Amino acid sequence: MSKNIGVIGAGSWGTALAKLLSVNEHNVTVYSAISQEIDMLKEFHEQKEKLPGVILPDDMVFTTDIAEACEDKDVIVLAVPSPFTRSTARLMKGHIPDESIVVSVAKGLEDGSFSTLSEIIKEETEARHIVVLCGPTHAEEVGTGMPTAIVAGSKDIKDAELVQDIFMNDSFRVYTSDDPYGMELGGALKNVIALAAGIGDGLGYGDNTKAALITRGIHEIARLGVTCGGKKETFEGLTGIGDLIVTCASMHSRNRRAGILIGKGMSADEAMAEVKQVVEGVYSAKAAMHLAKKHGVSMPIIEQVNLVLFDGKDPAEAMYDLMRRDKKAEVI
Repeated sequence: MSKNIGVIGAGSWGTALAKLLSVNEHNVTVYSAISQEIDMLKEFHEQKEKLPGVILPDDMVFTTDIAEACEDKDVIVLAVPSPFTRSTARLMKGHIPDESIVVSVAKGLEDGSFSTLSEIIKEETEARHIVVLCGPTHAEEVGTGMPTAIVAGSKDIKDAELVQDIFMNDSFRVYTSDDPYGMELGGALKNVIALAAGIGDGLGYGDNTKAALITRGIHEIARLGVTCGGKKETFEGLTGIGDLIVTCASMHSRNRRAGILIGKGMSADEAMAEVKQVVEGVYSAKAAMHLAKKHGVSMPIIEQVNLVLFDGKDPAEAMYDLMRRDKKAEVI
């Protein structure tokens, strides 16, 4: 049965998911606060700047009216970058039907409050049904129908299963989880590790370095995640190691691309300006370090990324300091 769905955010990921939902024969309305973006979508049915080549169906509705995108909707997909989640959720308040499911698809931790995005959505909108949707997914590939696997997570497994039914098709396989917090933590922290992987690339290092950063990175993420209440199995799955691999290895990854530029000598601000998209890992790095210190968890890679991003540490020196740490067993 088709559903009425609002997609809040017309960037690459929101646009790709909007197309997928329309292909699945749902009625889709796409919202953006940027009028030029909506004008472009209305005229060309294509996000020419952020997802070129992905043509949207003619019956899709585009609007700058947040109420139109939320009211009378069975599902509302919140797809704005993480730094704008709180302000956008605040605009949505009062327009979300009681039984609607809000699906959070961005990745990040809020700097300052250190909240996950679903926590922010609940706080700002008072929505009763919130599902996290994340995994190893690039908008460029989802938009063209390449085989992809992802996870829908909620403490209410029935909500997760409903989202699974709505999104799943022959090229988009959706699993369910009852560990949304672990999923969100993995999705946020992998972006910080991807910055490290990109920095290694920018310094001219090779596959050995990348493999070490990915493997030790997921060890750091899981150690903190389990300490904070996530499930070990979550970090071993699609939203943990799977998401980390794709973000560290692909040039679709804005975090890896920004890291490469930083490794070549740019500042974080210069790299983000060059990438021309929100680099989530920069915003999550401080929150990750705060959680690590709060819970007494050692996260040496994320610590060095913070020093490079915010204290001006030389990237090569950061890598040297990682290699020169005290000897230890791999698994303790």
